[in-house]
This record gives sequence, C-alpha cells and structure tokens, in this order.
Amino acid sequence: MAACASAAQPPPQAPPFDGKRAFEHLRKIVDIGPRPAGSPGAARTREYITAQLKALGLSVQEQAFDAATPIGPISTINLRTTIPGTNGTSGPRLIIAGHYDTKLFKEIEFVGASDGGSSTAFLIELARVLKDATLTMPIELVFFDGEEAVIDWNVGNDNTYGSRHYVAEARREGTLKDIHAMILIDMVGDRDLRIMRDTNSTPWLTDIFWSAARRLGHTQFVDEAMDIQDDHIPFLQAGVPAVDIIDLDYPAWHTEHDTIDKVSAESLQVVGDVLLAGLPEVIGRRTR
Repeated sequence: MAACASAAQPPPQAPPFDGKRAFEHLRKIVDIGPRPAGSPGAARTREYITAQLKALGLSVQEQAFDAATPIGPISTINLRTTIPGTNGTSGPRLIIAGHYDTKLFKEIEFVGASDGGSSTAFLIELARVLKDATLTMPIELVFFDGEEAVIDWNVGNDNTYGSRHYVAEARREGTLKDIHAMILIDMVGDRDLRIMRDTNSTPWLTDIFWSAARRLGHTQFVDEAMDIQDDHIPFLQAGVPAVDIIDLDYPAWHTEHDTIDKVSAESLQVVGDVLLAGLPEVIGRRTR
C-alpha cells in the first residue's frame, strides 16, 4: 500500500513518544506484582493508571461488570479515556487499546512484564503524547481487564472478557458504528522485539504500520505471519477494522521469567515511533 507523505510524521504538535518514560511506568506496574482480574493487584493497577491519566488532565471512566468465568463471576473493570479531536468527542473515533491484567497462576509468581505490563505502560505514555496533539478525530484509549483466560483460553469463552463486554456495550448503546478502527497493543516490551503480521487483522491496517516500520528502518516488524487470538477479535467479529501489534515470539510468555529484565525501553520506543508514524494515515482512511 502506498503511504501518503504525511503518514511518516507524528500527529501535528505531538511531542515524541518517550520509551524511557514508558519503561518507568512499566517498572512501577511490575512492582505491583500479579494483577489477575478481580485481584487486589488489578485494583492497585487501576489506581495507578487513573492517577497518571488524571495528572495529564484526562478524565477516566470505569466500565465495570461481572465476568462469567469457569470459576464463577469475577469483578472486571475496563478503563476508558478519550482525547478529543478538533470537533470534540463527537463523530467517528479511533480506539487504541491494550490489557492490564495478568494471567492467573497458582503455582508461579507471574508479574507479566511484557504480557500486560508493556501495553499498560505504553498506553499511559501514549496518552501524554496525544493529549497535546491536534487530532482530526477523537482517540479513545481503552485499558482492558480480563483479557487472560482464567483456566484455558481454548475452552469455551474463557478469554477476552473485557473486550467482549466493550463491544457488547457499544452495540447496545448504538455507538459501535462510530468506531473508525481499533489498534491493539499487546506484549511490545520484549528486548528481542520481533512483531509478526497477524493473519486475522485487517490487511490495510497491518500494511500501514508495517510500511511505517520500513520507512523508519525498524526491522523488528517482520513479514512472517501468525494466527493470533487476542482482544481485537471481538471487534473484527463486529465488523470493526482492527490490527494487533504484538510480539508472541517471546520465550518468557506465561512463565515466571516474564520479568523486568526481559523488557526494554528501546522496544517500547520502536513501537511508539511506528504507531505515531502510521496514525495519520489510519485516521485519514475511509473505512466503512
């Protein structure tokens, strides 16, 4: 796909993404410890996210519900904040999202530095960048809870509780049609960053970000393909264009070794640069 000339630039007046700032948020999130949905760790993580966003002058909405899981109902809470466009918060909006929960393990101490921590830290730093940008479309940042399976991702609907609830509520409220596109950030902290193309993602969205990575010389975005099930799937099933930017080529995934020493500010910086480089073309694209 040919990129327009402006696509190589961040949104007008936006400060640059700072991977070191994001990494400091990541360090503090990991220090909280395990953060499964419904746990004290998840509550402390929400408090941290909310405090950081409010310090930026952004309001935060909680989308709370009881997730029906194989071990019974679990209190699950998505966090949402919207950065207005030039016409305020009305009209089509772009969603950029990630999850903040970690998988529930009884036998290991799982702190999810890349898996859950990196997406949370990334979105907090992205909020700082975008709040001062001139945006022609409002951007909603969503911190999903309950992405992880409670027992087994492949059994029933034991996964993506937060994103499925978000889509169901948007459909009920009649706002699903206003979602321009959805960009999912997940597991982007790996020191040895290697992001493959997800075969489920909307091709034009994938092409925009992989083209942006090539222009910037970031070879961490590779053309190898992988079928990825993640929080973007409920949006795709609802007809919303969506892309998953994720590094699943990560040996520490769902192990006690997914710790702060396995992630880096440089990897967060790469993804931040690529996202901002592709964002104008995403916003300018006619979708539906």
